Amino acid sequence: MGRRIDLSGAEIRGDPAEDGGPPIFLPRQPAASPLLALDIGGTLIKLVYTASCGGEAELRFAKFERRRLDECFEFVRAEGLLGCNGTKTGSSKENMILKATGGGAYKFGDDFREKLGVSLDKLDEMDSVVSGANFLLQNVPGAAFTHMNGKRNSVDISPDNLFPYLLVNIGSGVSILKVNGNRKFERVTGTHIGGGTMFGLAKLLTGCKSYDEFLQLSQKGDNFVLDLIVKDICGELVCQKQGLSTSTLASSFGKVITSMKKLTDYRSEDLASTLLSAFTYNIAQISFLVASLLGLRRVFFGGSYIRGHKSTMENISYALDFWSQSQNQAVFLQHEGYLGALGALMSYGGPRDENLTLEDSQEKLNFGFLPLPKENTQESAAPPADVTSADEHNDSNIFPYLLVNIGSGVSMIEVIGKGKFERIIGSHLGGGTILGLARLLTGCSSYEEFLDLSQRGNNLAVDLTVGDIYGEHGYPKIGLPASTTAASFGKVNSSKLSDYKVEDLAAALLNSFTYNIGQPTLWLICQA
Repeated sequence: MGRRIDLSGAEIRGDPAEDGGPPIFLPRQPAASPLLALDIGGTLIKLVYTASCGGEAELRFAKFERRRLDECFEFVRAEGLLGCNGTKTGSSKENMILKATGGGAYKFGDDFREKLGVSLDKLDEMDSVVSGANFLLQNVPGAAFTHMNGKRNSVDISPDNLFPYLLVNIGSGVSILKVNGNRKFERVTGTHIGGGTMFGLAKLLTGCKSYDEFLQLSQKGDNFVLDLIVKDICGELVCQKQGLSTSTLASSFGKVITSMKKLTDYRSEDLASTLLSAFTYNIAQISFLVASLLGLRRVFFGGSYIRGHKSTMENISYALDFWSQSQNQAVFLQHEGYLGALGALMSYGGPRDENLTLEDSQEKLNFGFLPLPKENTQESAAPPADVTSADEHNDSNIFPYLLVNIGSGVSMIEVIGKGKFERIIGSHLGGGTILGLARLLTGCSSYEEFLDLSQRGNNLAVDLTVGDIYGEHGYPKIGLPASTTAASFGKVNSSKLSDYKVEDLAAALLNSFTYNIGQPTLWLICQA
């Protein structure tokens, strides 16, 4: 069975802005030999472990880049985390078992056995993330907070009024989960445009070596140097007529299209700021659409790519508030990047068969996409039996429909009848974004040249797949085969743009943004 962790009286002590988050004190946990759990993701390895401090036990946190696995091994040895850790199947260290989650737990099990002499008890990633979030929200006062208009405010969470909620976990990609209770959740959908995309493009555009360096650059930049706003397109009078703010973002990187500047003519700080706003706003919009479809008002954000970064949280909070008309509020979690590792740590002390099964954890499985309503699916299965004239068909049967207009940005319009329509929502990631980034990354001079390049490229040269994270079998529990794109540009390791073929970059750009346009289109159809 092993040792259970006593969570009663858990308390955060220290500066909330501390790197990785301050320790969590466990006053009733015996200060005995350490416990260690790991979350080995697509780009980072996160560790949560118990340690003794002044006679009390506390949870501590550490992280390493996945490509520096040996540094993680050395840390584990130096901290004495193999002393009497976890579960044993015998008396020797070779029989030691560590709790681990994330795709890397499957890929690097042999490395842990060879280098540390331990086996990994592989736990499902989504199960662990939800368990970690529930642990923080139910046991740790001050773990949840908002960050908007420059102010951070703690949020009091009542365990009796917590469920259901939406959990948006921002890792290399993004997973969106509806959490209905302890051990009860459903992965609703996900997107391949996440932290791995931001960091991959940031390396290529700015030459930054780390994600923290990218975040620091973004703090000093101005995204309006490269972003196209509504005023730039239609002027102030049209903005007033349509009730749009003149400063509303219309197309990320959209100004690059009409500029004669090359990549080297732009400041790294402005490029970084534009990247951050483009993708954090997009994540917030997707979260709003899913929350709206599911009727959820409580939305929590976690994941290792938030990192307590003020602008990241400000952007997400502003965008969610804007699109929901203040009906949804973004709530963030202390130790947001360690949810999976925390959940894995909580599993110590229980029998192996207590781990969640597919039926236990998910009410339904939809392979990463929201299901179409049954009645709509049935109606579209066969054409109508009656025969009508073309005019009758056009007048009576085509309405209503959704028109997705892809220009510099994207507008999604519900057409109700002749001359009757309503713009439902739009996206700042459209054709202007694709061509703007294409010009910076490939030097192409026209959209036609970009499309030609993309036809000859291979996006898998730079895109991170589920197979790259989990191995050849993919992630079958949630229906994701190994070939599924997990993070666009997530495989970019070099900060030298010249290390990559322009054709491959063009193919990755086209795939990432056209797929992104398709997702909200489906969700809007589901709401109809």
